[in-house]
Amino acid sequence: MVDILEGHRVLAFDLETTGVSTNNDRIVQVALVGANSEGGPVNYDMIVNPQRPIPMGASRVHGIYDSDVRGKPVFKHYAEELFALMDGAVIVGHNARRFDMPLLENEYLRCGMSPPKPLVVLDTLEAVRRLKIPRPHNLGAQCARHGIDLSNAHDAAADAAACLLLLWRVMRDHPSSFRRSLQEIEHWLINGDVRKDESELGRSLGDLDSLDKQGRIKLDDGAYIVAFGRHRGKDLQTIEQEDPRYVDWLLSPNGIEDESARDTLKDFISSIRNG
Repeated sequence: MVDILEGHRVLAFDLETTGVSTNNDRIVQVALVGANSEGGPVNYDMIVNPQRPIPMGASRVHGIYDSDVRGKPVFKHYAEELFALMDGAVIVGHNARRFDMPLLENEYLRCGMSPPKPLVVLDTLEAVRRLKIPRPHNLGAQCARHGIDLSNAHDAAADAAACLLLLWRVMRDHPSSFRRSLQEIEHWLINGDVRKDESELGRSLGDLDSLDKQGRIKLDDGAYIVAFGRHRGKDLQTIEQEDPRYVDWLLSPNGIEDESARDTLKDFISSIRNG
């Protein structure tokens, strides 16, 4: 891993936001943790005024309330220095390609500015899925599996630092998958190896036992796997982090028809939401 990243600015990236919509929600905290191209430390952590009330549900997750952002600079105040850090850098993040980066890009577009273009994005969520590391695939569960302390979960700086450690552990444990250029690694994370396509998770859901009579929810080593729709192949805990509104629909009779299975999933989600 040292050889691959040597001479590059490598920054773990994480946002805390007003919600989960990459198009409509806004940033309340941005953190970049890592090293510059000479190996010097980078530790950037800023609170951002989102110019709108922060929903209580979001505040309960990340601990940032309206009173914390009152009087803080808006995103445009930080835009140029963020651009200087991120443009051309190796960005590391957990679900960064589908959430953090698109949300950041929309903030730049609102400012009438071009967003930074990283050299590559190394997404650790994609990595653990690509390597078929057991679920749950959310950052907290993967850090626990790999012996990484994440006692301040949902603080952007803590999540970013933990994500960088997770990448190191994954690369250390699976060196053969990372013996390629950075661009080739990124392509593999997104697309996989063509020769392995037949063994991807979506092709093997039929091998798992079903929780419900319709076979919409599969059981895999204690995880609940959605076997249909846009989140096909994902475990329920990961979907709860990424798309809680979808989970609410899933727990309705329109989502899971089997009442017994629905009650089981409601109990599972309630335990997550109530901590």
